[in-house]
Amino acid sequence: MLIPLTLSWLWSAGCTAQTPRSIQPLAFTARNLDPLVLIPPQQDGASLTRQELLAESWAAYRQRFIQADGRVIDWEDGARTVSEGQAYAMLRSVLANDPATFDLTLRWAENNLSRSSLPNDADGADHLWAWKWGKATDGSWGILDSNFASDADIDAITALIFAARRWQRSDYLELARLKLADLWIQATVTLPVLGKEAPRYLLPGSLSTFQPRPGAIYVNPSYFAPYAFRLFAQVDPDRDWLALVESSYDILAQVDQLSPKGLPSDWAILDLASQTLTTIPSDAPLRSQYGFDAYRVWWRVAWDAAWFEEVRAKAFLEENLPFLNQLWQDQQSIPAVLTLSGKALVDYESTAQYAMLYPAFQQIDPATAETMYQQKLLKAYQNGIWDNTNAYYVQNLAWLGLFPVKSVPSAWFESIEPIATRN
Repeated sequence: MLIPLTLSWLWSAGCTAQTPRSIQPLAFTARNLDPLVLIPPQQDGASLTRQELLAESWAAYRQRFIQADGRVIDWEDGARTVSEGQAYAMLRSVLANDPATFDLTLRWAENNLSRSSLPNDADGADHLWAWKWGKATDGSWGILDSNFASDADIDAITALIFAARRWQRSDYLELARLKLADLWIQATVTLPVLGKEAPRYLLPGSLSTFQPRPGAIYVNPSYFAPYAFRLFAQVDPDRDWLALVESSYDILAQVDQLSPKGLPSDWAILDLASQTLTTIPSDAPLRSQYGFDAYRVWWRVAWDAAWFEEVRAKAFLEENLPFLNQLWQDQQSIPAVLTLSGKALVDYESTAQYAMLYPAFQQIDPATAETMYQQKLLKAYQNGIWDNTNAYYVQNLAWLGLFPVKSVPSAWFESIEPIATRN
């Protein structure tokens, strides 16, 4: 695959980059940010090329949000760390060709988010991450909630597979397979259906946590990552990961049954026997609304369309984006949170939403994508940061949404194992 010259900063070290097995903690300063090219501080992003903006924002993120030992800090919520943040850092690191940061953030998570073994763990140890780490009421720091969040583990495993293929790291691939075994056992569920092949569905976490009643589960559509499930099927052929591709699109096809405007919901209830979605009662802690979780549906579906040319992905975007597109065309803004019927629940906008809509509109309406970029994403950006220096979530969604996915070499999506062990 030809690599555009305008993205050379991403691929300057190629797939043969070497990383020492023992990496000393880094102080994230300008002198150790190779192979990224630091850009002199700008007043805004308008004078930057897209590659320069991504380089600058990644450098700023490392300096502001990643400790020298690899812990990713969510400044908006008590300086806590969540597994999602570690996984985003790994995914961004491998896309940015930054093996040192990848190894640091992975190592911190493995050392600090590890969970006690469970009876059904595939090898007697648990390889999924506790989702929440931070300061306890007694002042100590550690795991605050040992439940796992499957979206974080999916992103981390995806990053491990990419890293194994980019940097020829067989140890990363081995760890990905250990995690996949646990993810399959603990985060997927099936209910046999008479006369049919039983569908298998992704759980947001453990069944005990996300089962509102027998025979039903909570689902979060923004956790569905069909492109990742395809990669998992390559490296773990003993398990039917492609079944999750099918069930993901089956659930996404029901979006219009919950929302007349075609809006994906943050959360919903799936009845396993009937394989149908319903909204969550309004008095429950989880919400059936279009909000900060649901934004990620656009990004994940767009990546599947771009990388695997999935016709259902593009059809989903074409069928479910018109309402938001019309809002945009009418008022050049979209409220940050909407009811599933399309009524605004807040009077503010979200940079994260525009970032997640960007790759989706690139697939079906590039002109609208570019307008959103110019009017919303660029105007929210200054000196490497979107919105403000505490906005952990938007930094990640903005960067991932703007990343040029078509620049990724096709070899990353091909089964090229076994990978030779590095010296």
